[in-house]
Amino acid sequence: MNRQPSERDGMKWFKSSYSNTEGGDCVEVARAPRGVRVRDSKDLARPALALEPAAWSAFVAFAAGRRTAG
Repeated sequence: MNRQPSERDGMKWFKSSYSNTEGGDCVEVARAPRGVRVRDSKDLARPALALEPAAWSAFVAFAAGRRTAG
């Protein structure tokens, strides 16, 4: 994640370092009081996905290749 937050809706959103300005995939993440929120920065009308801390940690470990599904 880059460290250039955007503050819409009162939360500090961080855009994925894999996102670009060429219209590709844009994922943003914000810390919330009881977990993490994930959203598509190109479609702010849709609600953010809410994850509990344990679920976020499991997702990050899986995405980093440190854990397999199931």
